[in-house]
Amino acid sequence: MNGSLKIFSGRSHPHLAQKIARILDIPVGKSHVTRFSNENLMVQIDENVRGADVFVIQTSAPPVNEGLVELLITIDALRHASAERITAVMPYFPYVRSDKKDKPRISITARLMADLLQTAGADRVLTMDLHAPQIQGFFRVPVDHLQAIPIIADYLQRRDLSNHVLVAGDASEAKDVGRYANRLRLPMAIIDKRRYDDSEQAKAAHLIGDVRGKHAIIVDDEVATGGTLMEAAAFLKEQGAESVIAAFTHAVLSGTAVERVDASVIEQLVFTDTIPLQGKESKKFEVISVAEVFAKAIRRIHKGDSISDLFH
Repeated sequence: MNGSLKIFSGRSHPHLAQKIARILDIPVGKSHVTRFSNENLMVQIDENVRGADVFVIQTSAPPVNEGLVELLITIDALRHASAERITAVMPYFPYVRSDKKDKPRISITARLMADLLQTAGADRVLTMDLHAPQIQGFFRVPVDHLQAIPIIADYLQRRDLSNHVLVAGDASEAKDVGRYANRLRLPMAIIDKRRYDDSEQAKAAHLIGDVRGKHAIIVDDEVATGGTLMEAAAFLKEQGAESVIAAFTHAVLSGTAVERVDASVIEQLVFTDTIPLQGKESKKFEVISVAEVFAKAIRRIHKGDSISDLFH
């Protein structure tokens, strides 16, 4: 890419954007957002971006819908300011769980998000650990899909893993947990859980594998309300697990999730900073930054180098 590299940040996670920019040794681009009395937003780019290779960092965090609209307006403003290429950097993709039509007369909203981003003028998307990797197929522009497995696995390897077992919260997560198992050379167990109604709570029914006398590590892509996680942790203790920790990419932590974690048998919750904590605190939290892997990906995209080499 011949144009200069520029990083702009939305208001959802400026701290992460600043960390990425520092690693790249460039400043965060100048822009500002005006919110009018009628709740309309205006985004103004306060520097020249003509011919530039621009990356806009905006994750999905409360208020989700306002953050999304802000991102779309920012991309449109950059397009009309003659940026050469615009990449939407979305560490946590909005509406990522709405990836299929599993009920009548509903929207496949993740597909709608893809359409909106492309209509606004995004030339490509950079994201991490999509709940359903096939969401990449919703786009007609390139999507670079980063993985948090290497950095979370590296963190877990700091402890003695000789008597540990990785646990998939349900059968659908087994493939992803298998990647951790291969990297960490640990055995796996799978919780067979059942969801009997429309609530977000699922019930653990059976365990495939053995956790008795072992230290269990529950691995998943995200934790939302924490209900399913608490159920899984309690179930593992009932099955004889010596201790339970959990590792996730995206810490949504909605509702009373923090209080649930604090009151649970889980000893530690490890997750990345794809989503800002926004004041949520617990002594059990351990946060790992994804800034370096995003900075490396941005540099490679800008130079036209391979992204897949990051995960070898």
